[in-house]
Amino acid sequence: MTDTIHNFTFDELTIGQVATMTRTLNKEDIAVFAAASWDTNPAHLDEEYAKDTLFGGVIAHGMWSAGLISAAIGTQLPGVGTIYLGQDLQFRRPVKIGDTVTAQITVLEKDDSKKRVVLETLVMNQNGEKVVVGKATVLAPAQKIERPALPVPQVQIVGK
Repeated sequence: MTDTIHNFTFDELTIGQVATMTRTLNKEDIAVFAAASWDTNPAHLDEEYAKDTLFGGVIAHGMWSAGLISAAIGTQLPGVGTIYLGQDLQFRRPVKIGDTVTAQITVLEKDDSKKRVVLETLVMNQNGEKVVVGKATVLAPAQKIERPALPVPQVQIVGK
């Protein structure tokens, strides 16, 4: 982890500019997401149930992958100070425990009059397969911001 986090202002952004963020899904990620979202669908938490589903086992919540998009936008491109205005998403394939996924954010359009930016949002698995595709609209920061990087809070999972 770096010591600081910064942004790209609207004026610094260029069409085609890209940022990525990569994570490997583990069982604890699914449990923490379920606790935070209250989504206890057995497809995500119950191995016995999930083995007989279309996916043949436990899968991540689709919004876990979408959360990686949000993290990349909020911490990398445009980064600190970005205001998320909207997001469309299409979920193409499941993410299973042990999968490594990469969110890729690409600047597609800039609206000078409103200072809005359209971003292509894509999450791919370790095989290069598209997991999530979509577009986000954000209000990019007008001022340069640099802050100390904060560690991800540690969470303890108790019980199932």
